[in-house]
Amino acid sequence: MKLPSSFKNWVSISGAFLALFNLASILTLFILNLAFGFGGSYIGLFIYIILPGFMIVGLLLIPVGMRINKIKARKALKEGKELDWPVIDFNVATTRNAGIIFAVGTVFLLILSSIGSYEAFHYTESVEFCGKLCHDVMEPEYTTYHGSSHERVACVECHVGTGASWYVKSKLSGLYQVYSVLANKYPKPIPTPIANLRPAQETCERCHWPDKFYDDKLRIKHSYLSDDNNTEVILHMLVKTSTKTTASGIEAGIHQHISPDVKIEYKTTSANRQEIPWVKYTNTKTGESYVYLDNDLGLSQQQLDSLETRVMDCLDCHNRPSHNFNAPQNFVDQSMQSGKIAKSLPGIKMQAMKALYVDYSTKDSAFMAIKSTIEDYYRDGYPELFDTRKKEIDEAIAEIQDGYANNIFPYMKANWKAYPNNLGHMENNGCYRCHNDRHVTESGKVISKDCKLCHNIKAQSGAEGLVFANALQSLEFNHPVDIGDAWKTELCSTCHSALY
Repeated sequence: MKLPSSFKNWVSISGAFLALFNLASILTLFILNLAFGFGGSYIGLFIYIILPGFMIVGLLLIPVGMRINKIKARKALKEGKELDWPVIDFNVATTRNAGIIFAVGTVFLLILSSIGSYEAFHYTESVEFCGKLCHDVMEPEYTTYHGSSHERVACVECHVGTGASWYVKSKLSGLYQVYSVLANKYPKPIPTPIANLRPAQETCERCHWPDKFYDDKLRIKHSYLSDDNNTEVILHMLVKTSTKTTASGIEAGIHQHISPDVKIEYKTTSANRQEIPWVKYTNTKTGESYVYLDNDLGLSQQQLDSLETRVMDCLDCHNRPSHNFNAPQNFVDQSMQSGKIAKSLPGIKMQAMKALYVDYSTKDSAFMAIKSTIEDYYRDGYPELFDTRKKEIDEAIAEIQDGYANNIFPYMKANWKAYPNNLGHMENNGCYRCHNDRHVTESGKVISKDCKLCHNIKAQSGAEGLVFANALQSLEFNHPVDIGDAWKTELCSTCHSALY
């Protein structure tokens, strides 16, 4: 098949070679990936985005080269007259061949581009694309996502949602994120909450309906003290999720905060919304409203007026629904309760906390410190036990290292301190950001920190074992370590943030 003479130039030939080479590469990688799973998570980036881009560049070079060649040919003419536009005559074999190639190639390219665009769209929406492409940067989010209750929900379901407008916004935002990664300009840790995250009403509430009834939830927690005996503390706590009618009247539950009958607004002085000096409660049915101020923070009215007013939604409490970084005492307790760390190893909880309290610069240095801390403790303090129960000690070390790897990420400075979980009030203030007995109205109404507002204790460890409450009653909390009444006046995080 004879081609036009204008094709005979290095630009067009190079373009054709580039296009054919990338087309062959795309087809080869696609077949290898489909048949053998070759390439892992990154292969989609090459098949659907990078290689098609080079192929299109190659195809564009073909007419560019032909045009340049035409111009050169015209300049070479010595007649000195202006040339007319070329006549397309399909009776001429070269023109006919070029037309057929162009038509077939265009149709083929359009089909391939359509398939590629469709696959590229789905690939950029995949969990692997979000979590693995920028491995070091997104490793904390990707790892914690796989340990969450939303593991089977794709990232884009929450971070983008439905609709073209938010899809476009996310991709435009993604362009800067790509630049940040390539230029190494991303912050460590990545700041939260995300400023342009889609409202919870448009994402979370597609599955979780706040106006539907959620029954109270019984939470059973096993904790272990940092003593030689790893003393186990068991707590059965009934969490009051929804408003309900009881023998004593209407009892408001936690989800009252986002009830359609209630509007709660707040102002915060910190980027991570941990300091809240101003809260406004409005009953949308009656119009009744109250403004609560935390005067301990000492803000003037002018300073308060300058702060943004936010309406409370799901994410103000459930701020780590898919990327929760467990505090060390929590993931060690879970491992001990499940039997992955032997509870009978004396002082294992205390030594784990000692090793995990330190900030390490790398994961490798953390692993080495965890291993040496625990081995040295048993080798020096329990030499016989170190020899006879070496396997259990090694298993405990491996489990603590695994907990560290899944919750603490030195490179990105991501951990439970950088990303406080507002769902609770142990290691972080969470509920106590507002429920701290400091937010008061002008008339003296207080946002109380009374434990029984949100949960009742139905059973807890006592001196002689587990103590149970009567059916319609609850127990007063018995702090496992005698600290007097300090637990009533101080915030839990005062001690528990230090891994006690």
